[in-house]
Amino acid sequence: QVQLVESGGGLVQAGFSLRLSCAASGRTFSDYGMGWFRQAPGKEREFVAAISRSGSVRLYADSVKGRFTTSRDNAKNTAYLQMNSLKPEDTAVYYCAADKGIISRTYRDYDYWGQGTQVTVSS
Repeated sequence: QVQLVESGGGLVQAGFSLRLSCAASGRTFSDYGMGWFRQAPGKEREFVAAISRSGSVRLYADSVKGRFTTSRDNAKNTAYLQMNSLKPEDTAVYYCAADKGIISRTYRDYDYWGQGTQVTVSS
């Protein structure tokens, strides 16, 4: 089992930044690729970003490319999502997830999920 806990969400104005953290426990963190997804009210969960086990490969959704950056610190068992130039359409609950296999843009491929953290961007 892998336990994931997100933090860092909140309410910000458009154009500002937030950094989300995802703290992992229970298994060897570096054995898992990490993904970030978000879900807005009435919408399906969508892929945001992912980072491979070593951090050498990163994937981004087109909607966040150039604004968001994902990283990880395997020594601290933590993954991060730096979100810059936030827009109102980024408002959602953000989830981190762990994938034992190759990182993916598909939420069904992930094995473990955090509880989510709310990000609200006002215009």
